[in-house]
Amino acid sequence: MIDDATDATPCAVCDRPARERVHRGCRERMDANLRELPQLYRQLGTALHPGRRGGDGRTATRTAPLPCSLDALDLIGRGGIEGVVGGWARDLCEREAWDIPHFGTIAATVDWACGILGLNLTLICDEHPAVRELADELRSVTAQARRLITGEKPPIRIPVGCASCGHTLRVTLDMDGIRCPVCQQQYNHAEMLNLTPTRRAA
Repeated sequence: MIDDATDATPCAVCDRPARERVHRGCRERMDANLRELPQLYRQLGTALHPGRRGGDGRTATRTAPLPCSLDALDLIGRGGIEGVVGGWARDLCEREAWDIPHFGTIAATVDWACGILGLNLTLICDEHPAVRELADELRSVTAQARRLITGEKPPIRIPVGCASCGHTLRVTLDMDGIRCPVCQQQYNHAEMLNLTPTRRAA
């Protein structure tokens, strides 16, 4: 709660009033995602082993199709989870003139990247110009990995019109906000939910 409104500025992640550049809730969600991603990465790898139950509920056999989705393969391959956290970790190291280590496995890179981003989260939230993009990518890849592991269906995307240019945006109830890719208008969570729904194309 903000005691003095004059001390509040928009959070750099969700645009809600905050005394800090990134308010505590957004920072804690980023930290939780960074802590969870190495575990999710390993769970995705285990799900690829033959003999496990596939996403359609059937038990995989030697003659059955690969018991996983291509999305799961994409996430555990180079450029998936590793590409997200590794890219941001390397960006941080380059900005701070730190040495960037090289690892033999993707899992080791994920561990290192999540670790260094988590250890320097305060610095990132206070200073990094793209902290919103980092938070968005962490939330997106974490949610995608969870859905693939649990079989949960992705949230329904609701088409709404940008109030500034009319471009159709697809939002979900769990999003903190959204930026229009056409006019760059930014909406926080409450503003996003107040946008006018648009009709889906036939």
